Amino acid sequence: MIINFAYAQAAGASGGQGLLIQLLPLILIFVVFYFLLIRPQQKRVKQHKEMVNSLKVGSLVVTSGGIVGKVVKLNDDIFITVNISDNVDVKIKRDTIVELLENSNQKN
Repeated sequence: MIINFAYAQAAGASGGQGLLIQLLPLILIFVVFYFLLIRPQQKRVKQHKEMVNSLKVGSLVVTSGGIVGKVVKLNDDIFITVNISDNVDVKIKRDTIVELLENSNQKN
């Protein structure tokens, strides 16, 4: 009976290394998620922010709703005014701009 207790105590002594081996797959999964999901998303957010900050009057833009228009006024850091047709100007949030088609003041 005493020998059985001695074996049980000796088996528990190497539990620290076993814990590391058990946590290693979770750590590897997190690293893979970081490089495949989190990092590219942060890069896209940074590029979108730079694109929105580079808007100028006369820029041709596409909104998230698919509306194409020309920037006619930069109201503030949140809103811009976009001309979508003759005598039709709409005030939209800068964040809804998804694409910058043209960045010139030339008329076609």
